[in-house]
Amino acid sequence: MAASAATFFKPTPFNKPKFVYANKQRNSTILARTSSNVTQEAASVSASSSSSSTVTQTKSFSGKPEADVVVIGSGLGGLCCAGLLARYGQDVIVLESHDLPGGAAHSFEIKDYKFDSGPSLFSGFQSRGLQANPLAQVLDALGESIPCAKYDSWMVYVPEGEFLSRIGPTEFFKDLEMYAGLDAVLEWRKLLDAILPLSAAAMALPPLAIRGDLGVLSTAGARYALSLLKSFAQMGPQGVLGATKLLRPFSEIVDSLGLKDPFIRNWVDLLSFLLAGVKSDGVLSAEMIYMFAEWYKPGCNLEYPLGGSGTIVDALVRGLEKFGGRISLRSHVENIVIENGRATGVKLRSGQFVRARKAVVSNASMWDTLKLLPKEDVPKSYEERIEITKQCESFMHLHLGFDAEGIPEDLGIHHIVVNDWSCGVDADQNVVLISVPSVLSPDLAPPGKHVLHAYTPGTEPFELWEGLDRKSTEYKQLKAERSEVLWKAVERSLGPGFSRDKCEVKLVGTPLTHQRFLRRNRGTYGPAIQAGKESFPGHPTPISQLYCCGDSTFPGIGVPAVAASGAIVANSLVSVAQHAELLDAVGI
Repeated sequence: MAASAATFFKPTPFNKPKFVYANKQRNSTILARTSSNVTQEAASVSASSSSSSTVTQTKSFSGKPEADVVVIGSGLGGLCCAGLLARYGQDVIVLESHDLPGGAAHSFEIKDYKFDSGPSLFSGFQSRGLQANPLAQVLDALGESIPCAKYDSWMVYVPEGEFLSRIGPTEFFKDLEMYAGLDAVLEWRKLLDAILPLSAAAMALPPLAIRGDLGVLSTAGARYALSLLKSFAQMGPQGVLGATKLLRPFSEIVDSLGLKDPFIRNWVDLLSFLLAGVKSDGVLSAEMIYMFAEWYKPGCNLEYPLGGSGTIVDALVRGLEKFGGRISLRSHVENIVIENGRATGVKLRSGQFVRARKAVVSNASMWDTLKLLPKEDVPKSYEERIEITKQCESFMHLHLGFDAEGIPEDLGIHHIVVNDWSCGVDADQNVVLISVPSVLSPDLAPPGKHVLHAYTPGTEPFELWEGLDRKSTEYKQLKAERSEVLWKAVERSLGPGFSRDKCEVKLVGTPLTHQRFLRRNRGTYGPAIQAGKESFPGHPTPISQLYCCGDSTFPGIGVPAVAASGAIVANSLVSVAQHAELLDAVGI
């Protein structure tokens, strides 16, 4: 999903020696195993029904089994939180159950093909200053950067036709006129004219300035009051009135403008769904306006991290280690230890206790965090809220490695297939996203080859798979049936030169793959929080010294959002003075 897209899986390699995953400037080691030879389901996508994926628990890790802060999980939210805490001078350790860091955003390798398991559509890595992408702000604070290839379009296959959708303020108008008509052009212009001025207000407060206590009045309120006032002044009365809708569903802005063109309404729903897993009536206006500012302003572009999404993870781990933080892989947290109402550490599957002197931070989903807590220590109201929170559905995935012969040389990196607008972009088997990152980063595949990742974006019902034995014939048949929509989308996008029979790597992933390797409850993409009706939970919990970050917390689902959540928790665990010093250091 968009720089944004979040949830994907974790490979479990086998029969390979351990290797050291560590920053060259440090001697501390991180235990892991290579991922160059894995079973199909273990490879994150696929589901060879005979594969074995038992995680071997590390008995101990280097250094003392204690820290100021223990972070559970090395997803982007957890790594952002831990990295900033280390930057603040805190003693922090990240405990990751699997063999590679990164959670949903890790990369894995098979037969010299390097695959992204998660996010594939990125922007804002090179942004700086107040309006920078939250992940870019965290990387900046850690002194790390991401080498990127820039591009400005993706292929779209919709019932109206096939076209190259280009970002920027003018090019998309040409596509609209050809495939949707003049009314669509006029309505799209009306939408951009209304919302782009609001982006100044939506982006005037940098996420890195937010914290979860009253100190926010200093680090955010007082510090950026002038820039906020200026942004409102520049918008004028009409803009200020519109800004009051930033925390309302984006559909309300669309409705208030009287937009009725079917293609525009469908397109907005598609963008909303790619960003946050819900349609425009469920996504915050502020999130959509932020995306529009990154995609439809003059000079904007999309960015792909050279070397794959694992490059982002590597940069965050380097930053963590650079400032003395630690990460321990194959360290499965069995439960969070509560003493006298306080989270005091975690117990690993090995039986080892890791003490947290100040706080425990869970980067697991809200449902999986709840499973880690002793039932007697969880307030009933907290448990009930989590249990009734609606979940997004799961995924089907297809990872392929194949010869580039016969494939168009001008093949773009991204392709989006919508089969039928009438049933909604959130209908299962309706929308397929395809990424061919070797187009921009050839090192991801052997010479003359391509890697491809196709998936249904959080629309695969878990109920179809629940209770199935992965070794059963029924499971294999269902995999073949439910992955056919992915194969057909790939064949449509790559043309007659592509043959599924000639693929050197073919991996199919299911919701059970998600559940198993990402340890995501029901393989979910995350909470299906409806803007205007509900709100994402904050980061503190009813249990003292226990915090949460990631896509189950504010501001929500997606790469920018989870990076912001990790930053907010880190900021909340240090003094206002330390927080202000960091903002000064990164120039915001």
